[in-house]
Amino acid sequence: MRINVVGTSGAGKSTLARRLAVHLNVPYIEMDTLYWRPQWQGTPDAELFAVLETRLAQTEGWVLDGNYNRTRRIKWQNVDVIVWVDYGFWRTFRQAFSRALSRAWRQKELWPGTGNRESFRRSFMSRESIILWTLKTWHKNRKRYLTDTRNPEYAHLHFVRLRNQAETEAFIATLVAKAAA
Repeated sequence: MRINVVGTSGAGKSTLARRLAVHLNVPYIEMDTLYWRPQWQGTPDAELFAVLETRLAQTEGWVLDGNYNRTRRIKWQNVDVIVWVDYGFWRTFRQAFSRALSRAWRQKELWPGTGNRESFRRSFMSRESIILWTLKTWHKNRKRYLTDTRNPEYAHLHFVRLRNQAETEAFIATLVAKAAA
């Protein structure tokens, strides 16, 4: 099975994607890990696309975590399911805030080998703030993915929209049962 988990920062994409990968016994691939370099520098698109194509081709199944809309052509080419984590604004914002606070406090490296760590300044007092990013993108992402689910260009794709934790748990249970059958 090939799954792309999408949604606004703070919605719980990574947590869900890791859980799915474990339950399905397939590799977990995080777009942020492919993209971010040391000193918060991003990977140029041509290189990112090549790395993404290689990673997705290395195995029959995978769970890919991340939006990166410019990579849709690659990641949605052979995807089986697009899981849209669409929790409400306040829950998403609370989770983004809590995560930013925890990351700034713990100072743990976010992506291996990058040295990139959140700081209180970066998280709460800068234009690079993940909290500001969540505020700016929550509505826009919701509108974009809702449009995608109705777009004839994507009619061949299977979208699953998860709006709350109960729907998420039910989806996981269904997927695990199908995988076991």
